[in-house]
Amino acid sequence: MKTTADPELAADLADELAPEYHFDYRQARPNRFAGKIDKSQVVVMLDPDVAEVFRTPESVNTFLRALIKAMPMPQSTRIRESTTESTQTGTGTTG
Repeated sequence: MKTTADPELAADLADELAPEYHFDYRQARPNRFAGKIDKSQVVVMLDPDVAEVFRTPESVNTFLRALIKAMPMPQSTRIRESTTESTQTGTGTTG
């Protein structure tokens, strides 16, 4: 049967930091998750109360997209969009 260490002794040891640490780079391994990261995605930390409502990334994205559609667009965005739409449909005028 294993015995547990004295909690006070363990707390004292955990509070002490060595003045210097040596890392053996020869034993280092590549990050196995590095290739799975999609660089076009952004990670956002939600507060616990918000995370209770939005359980999945899809629910957050759905809500934010609906909110974006409901928001009034700035004038500069409207001009850019109307120019892009008319150019794509062929209804734009050329000067």
